[in-house]
Formats: sequence, structure tokens, C-alpha cells
Amino acid sequence: MLYQDTVDSEVLVHKPWFVGSIFVVVLAVFLMFNLTATTFGELMRPVIGDPALSGFYGRFAIASVIAVMFCANIVVIGFAPLKLQIAIVWVELLLLFLAFFTSFNLSFPFIWKNLPYLVTQGAVTTIYVSAVSLFFASAIAIVGAIAKLSGNGFAYAIAAFYTSFFRGLPLLIQIYLIYLGLPQLGIFLDAVPSGILALSLCIGAYMTEIFRAGIQSIDYGQWEASRSIGLGFGLTMRKIILPQALPVIIPPMGNMFIAMLKDSSLVSVLGVWELTFLSRTIGQPTYHHMEMLITAAMIYWIMSACLEVPQARLERYFARSKAR
Repeated sequence: MLYQDTVDSEVLVHKPWFVGSIFVVVLAVFLMFNLTATTFGELMRPVIGDPALSGFYGRFAIASVIAVMFCANIVVIGFAPLKLQIAIVWVELLLLFLAFFTSFNLSFPFIWKNLPYLVTQGAVTTIYVSAVSLFFASAIAIVGAIAKLSGNGFAYAIAAFYTSFFRGLPLLIQIYLIYLGLPQLGIFLDAVPSGILALSLCIGAYMTEIFRAGIQSIDYGQWEASRSIGLGFGLTMRKIILPQALPVIIPPMGNMFIAMLKDSSLVSVLGVWELTFLSRTIGQPTYHHMEMLITAAMIYWIMSACLEVPQARLERYFARSKAR
């Protein structure tokens, strides 16, 4: 829920000073690109007549028209309901992205030809690696959080060392160390298990701190009350502490899962047939790098957007139950 009761009733975008400030900023940005000699600057220059002969005033006029259209768009959208505003802005941004991508002269038949394979093989493998890694990372995080909250010095030291080490190393180095280092100890893992192990250990270290913060957000009196009625540690954690800590844990957990979905692209260095590996492999022989990279980017974005929906619903659900 947006905090509509705490904001001023007057719409900000209808204030002259705000619209004027936006106009000046947009005019300056478009004029700056219009006067440059870069490739992107060439796209911003007037399309009527020779750009080299248009002069400063012609380019200033084009930039002014663009700034006026941009400000008018903001003012008009401000009269619409909130959800309609969001929908309009999303549509406009998508159209801008499509216009930007079409300027690359992409081969759309090549994209449509390889899209099913990228989805059925690459995206499915990416989701599989991410989901399995999330499961093991959550299990590691719960154990690590309990160890860091315990009064046992040995357990705390191991958990603290684990979180410090795996948060301190880049994930790519961890993948290489596990895949190439474990065979030195006589432990041989394929590429997929190695990638899952590296993701689980790395993300588990971050999630340990998330669980620890969520558990510590519950008042200590809850622990004392549960002990006074004879509840054990496991039952207290499962029935009392974790249900109350979930509203604190779920938002960063959702963010970590989305981050893991994208970080799984690093296992492509091991030859795992996930989305990034396939997009690079398919695009290289035919020099359609941009087509495959843009397609992979869109698939990653769609998967991330699909994860945002259940995350938002879970947040609303637990926020409502907490309010009660």
C-alpha cells in the first residue's frame, strides 16, 4: 500500500516550478547529446535537413520541442489514477526500449528461430540451478543464523568465519575454486553440482545475515515467554519466532532470489547450458551477438518480473497478519 495519506493532496507534477525544472533538465540533456559527435548524438540530431548545416539554433529548437513534449506528457499523466499512470509510463518506456533496439538492425527471424531453444533449455536450466541453490542456501542460512545467535563460542566462530569468507570472495572465484579445487582433494563434481554448491554457499552467507536480522527483530520477551510455558528451542523457533520474523525476512529474501537468478549466469564459465551460455554460443558462429544478448536480457527480465509478483503478495499477506 502506498502512503497516500501522508503526502500532500496537491499533485507535484502540476506545480509550475517542478514542470519548469524538468523542462530545463530535459532541454539541457537533449541539447548536450545533440551537440556531440558520437553515434548516440547522431540519433538525437534533427532529422529534417542536413545535421551538419542545421546549426545550433536548429538543434536547440528540436531539443526544446522534445522537452516540451516530455513535460506535457508528465502533466497529462498526472491527472490519471495512480494505476493508470503506472501502466502508461510502463508502455511508454517499453516503446522507447523497442525503438532503441530496432536501431541496431536486429535480425528478428534469427531471434524467433532460436527463442524456443533459449527458453526450453537455457531458461529452464537457469531456473533449476537457481531454485535448487535457493533451497540449500536457505537451509544453510537458518543453521548459520541460529549459530550466530547462540551462546556457543565454537558455533558462533564457525558461522562468523563462514559468512566473512564467502561474502568476501567474488562468486566467480568461488565457482572456480570449487570446480577446480575439489578434484585436488579427490572430490569430483560435474559442472552443474559445482555451480549449485558455489551459489548455495555464497548466497547462503548473505541469507544468514538476513535470517539473523529477522530473528533478532523479535523481542527477547517472546523467547522468555515460550520457555516459561515449557516450549523447547525447536518448537519456539517454528511456532513463535519465525512466523513473526517472516515479514522482515521475506523482502530481502525475494531480492536475493532474483539476484541469484541473475548470478546463475556465472556458471556459464563451467559450460553449463544455461541462458547466458546458450545465448553466447548461438550468437558467436553467425555474428548475431546482439540479437542473442538482447533476447537473453529480455528473458531474464521476464523471469525476474514473474518473481516480483509472488514476492509482493507475500509481503502484503504477512504485513496484514503482522498488523493484526
